[in-house]
Amino acid sequence: MNITIYSSFLPHNDPEAALAFYRDTLGFEVRGDVGYEGMRWITVGPADQPGTSIVLHPPGVDPGITDDERRTIVEMMAKGTYAGILLATADLDGAFERVQASNAEVVQEPTDQPYGVRDCAFRDPAGNLIRIQERR
Repeated sequence: MNITIYSSFLPHNDPEAALAFYRDTLGFEVRGDVGYEGMRWITVGPADQPGTSIVLHPPGVDPGITDDERRTIVEMMAKGTYAGILLATADLDGAFERVQASNAEVVQEPTDQPYGVRDCAFRDPAGNLIRIQERR
């Protein structure tokens, strides 16, 4: 069996800010931008990895989610504790400088971790934790 990761989902609360961050700051290509009843689902991904995407979606739109759960999701997003993703690059310092220049909230500057990786962390416009590891 050969299973791959096709899409991962991250919530956004401002589609234009999310689009600017993932497209302009991280350099991802836009693969889809679908609107429905005032909401937008934006699919982005690295140009050289057409089989892997991130879907940026409105928070709490699943019809099975209660109003209380929706409020909790929005509160957790505001604190930066709801969602995150781990990315990788061969040039961690260059990536960090580019993201820092975009005025993204820096959580951690590039650091050698005791578990053997070098990485940094920041938050996207919705508060999602984005970690970038240096690929060796």
